[in-house]
Amino acid sequence: MTAAGWIEIALYIAVLTAITPLLGAYMTRVYRGELTIGIVERSIDLLDGRRAQDWKAYAKSVLISSAVFFGVLYLILRTQGIHPWNPKDLDSAPWDVAFNTTASFVTNTNWQFYAGETTMSNFSQMTGLAVQNFASAAVGIAVAVAFIRALAARSGRNIGNFYGDLVKTLVYVLLPISVVVGLFLVSQGVIQSLTSGPVASQEVIKELGTNGGGFFNVNSAHPFENPTWLSNFVELVLILAIPAALTSVYGRMVGNRRQGWAIYSAMLSLLIVAVVVVAIAENGSTPAMDAAGVTGMNMEGKEQRFGVASTALWVVVTTAASCGAVNGAMESLSGIGGLVPMANMQTGEVVFGGVGSGLYGMLMFAILGVFLSGLMVGRTPEFLGKKIEAREIKLTVFGTIGVPMLVLVTSALAIASDDGRESIYNSGPQGWSETLYAYTSQGNNNGSAFAGYTGFVQPADAEQFGITFANVLGGLAMIGGRFLPLLAVLAIAGSLAGKRVAPAGAGTFRTDSPTFVVVLIAIVLIVALLTFVPALLLGPVVQGMTDQLF
Repeated sequence: MTAAGWIEIALYIAVLTAITPLLGAYMTRVYRGELTIGIVERSIDLLDGRRAQDWKAYAKSVLISSAVFFGVLYLILRTQGIHPWNPKDLDSAPWDVAFNTTASFVTNTNWQFYAGETTMSNFSQMTGLAVQNFASAAVGIAVAVAFIRALAARSGRNIGNFYGDLVKTLVYVLLPISVVVGLFLVSQGVIQSLTSGPVASQEVIKELGTNGGGFFNVNSAHPFENPTWLSNFVELVLILAIPAALTSVYGRMVGNRRQGWAIYSAMLSLLIVAVVVVAIAENGSTPAMDAAGVTGMNMEGKEQRFGVASTALWVVVTTAASCGAVNGAMESLSGIGGLVPMANMQTGEVVFGGVGSGLYGMLMFAILGVFLSGLMVGRTPEFLGKKIEAREIKLTVFGTIGVPMLVLVTSALAIASDDGRESIYNSGPQGWSETLYAYTSQGNNNGSAFAGYTGFVQPADAEQFGITFANVLGGLAMIGGRFLPLLAVLAIAGSLAGKRVAPAGAGTFRTDSPTFVVVLIAIVLIVALLTFVPALLLGPVVQGMTDQLF
């Protein structure tokens, strides 16, 4: 890879690090109530958004609002044929595809078993999918903020109000950034019209909210979504902007900014290693290239205008976050290059992760880390001065192990059943990799995909219809992957909110030190490796070894 490619990667890391405390300071003001606009505050009052809620009331509000979002979006998709702004006269998708799509966008996954430009009308894109890009992102951020409040609390059981947090996130955080950057994307050539499609407005929130669902089937590899190097770089920054800034919000709200930088350092270290591995892997040739006598970098499935550096960076960033947007073909990565994005997701998407979900996922690993460290030295574990006891550990284990188990079970069902095998295009290690990637992506609410695993078939009469097994199982995996850890973290918040804070002593294990950063990285890797190594050995690792041997 050229020096310019490494400079691009270094520049990205520098920009991300620079904006983290700036955006974090602004968001902290929002959630502390220091930023107010009359009409916004009145809308919060109308929603009873100032009434304090304990974790059960907060969780109930999350589930009720998500159920409403689910019902409205499913209705929009199933009645698409009668709506306006449908210049291609597209009919509604089948019920199972509509179910999978609804589950996908409500859970902030944005997995797509369809081509956007040939399946969804402008009405569905704007009033259905784009709205959920905002709403699902706001839900994740609200839950993360509630968890931070619980860690910072000195007494009581209340962790805020979900509806108040939801409105503040939408109006003060997501909308302003989306408007400004959306106009910038239009200036770069991203289209925005009712004729060709309202792309720019959806493009900005799909990246900022770590959603990932593209207006076009090829996503951010399409020049109408991502026309220039500058638009590509800005979209990459958008993906990690809020997940990174939330580490700063965490440090500020608990009264120790070093806590936030410790979490950020662990996330960034894992990100850098992943980018370097993918960049090196894609810088060489593949067995197919060698057989054809072609030398040089693996440019299959990559945009010439972006090259290996931008593609490698995007591959890692989009799977480190729970985004799923792509600017190249994930299927065309080498064996080792394809292993990294899969491993990123299998960490529980905590290498920055989704907006909100990445932070609270990493904080669960932090609780697990202090617990294991306490066992090694024979001391009662504490996190931010609060004792970690049996209830918190049980909930933490459930929150960190539940989704990996869900991924493995659904992948096994897909590969072992006749109905599941209808969706698998390739055989051998590649077919297993495609299947494992599909359910890893859906279960971890990412949305990116290897080509080959599908929920659509194309019969002779050219009318598309869904493969019900893949659509339903995938939809259930996305719902479980979203709400199981979310409910676990809210329950942990409820348990910790009322605990007294013990002053730090000589034997206190500091969670703002380099030592803790190393422990946290080790915990993330150990949990992920112990869970997924056998599955990875059967797919991308075999392919990677084949690359080297043959």
